Amino acid sequence: MISRRSFTAVLAGSAALAALPAMSQTASSLERIKSSGVLRIGAVADGAPYYQKSIADGSWRGFYIDICKKLADDLGVALEITETTWGNSVLGLQANKLDVFFGLNPTPERQKVIDFSGPCFKNAFSLVTDAEDNRQTWADFNDPDTRIAVDAGSSHDTAVSKHCPDAQVVRLKSQSDATASLQANRADTQCLVLILALTLVAKNPGIGKVVIPSPNDATTSNAGFRREDDTAWKDYVTAWIEEQRTNGFVRQAVIDNMALVGVTEDDFPEGFDI
Repeated sequence: MISRRSFTAVLAGSAALAALPAMSQTASSLERIKSSGVLRIGAVADGAPYYQKSIADGSWRGFYIDICKKLADDLGVALEITETTWGNSVLGLQANKLDVFFGLNPTPERQKVIDFSGPCFKNAFSLVTDAEDNRQTWADFNDPDTRIAVDAGSSHDTAVSKHCPDAQVVRLKSQSDATASLQANRADTQCLVLILALTLVAKNPGIGKVVIPSPNDATTSNAGFRREDDTAWKDYVTAWIEEQRTNGFVRQAVIDNMALVGVTEDDFPEGFDI
């Protein structure tokens, strides 16, 4: 179990490494967090259910807020939240304005400039389809007569191209364009990651239902870090995340905060996992 004692032990090792002549004189993230007593994270104001900032009082909610609060509590430090955007979060890490940002997929381009934890949760590729559609596998949808809408060049596009090469892939400029195509009956189904698919159906109940086709395939949502020689901070958070996944905390945080977008636990389709 990752405790404050083990955190202190990791910090001691990090400090010893920092004393070596070959190491940079700049304090590592792990050292800075412990010495300052503050964990600095970024959050996206309109990023529900990941993040959400209250217009009324400026308070924050979201499953990554809950996760970061627990991380700070387990470290014995205060949590400092800086508003950012998905696009600017990487810049915030590189500029050492943030210690960690949760909610990034480790794309090849991002991996060139920042480091990543292991998966915080798996976001399964799903299909929003007609409520009467009984198909359950990718093979069922891999039909020349089936039109699958995706936002071109996205991970959704990649998943459909991989699993349904024989289907008609309707590639649109954006997710909203793909949804409009589905609503206008120019497509039979739309591919989205589970969080987005559940949110879409909650907002538009008449659009259909969510299916997680088997075999399950997913992208991941990870924590990002400033790249530095001392990997103790990244290693600590990676191990901490794995523990929270194993004990069910991450799964419950995701389910609880889906209420921010009108989704209940009963709305999760069969086969949901993190």
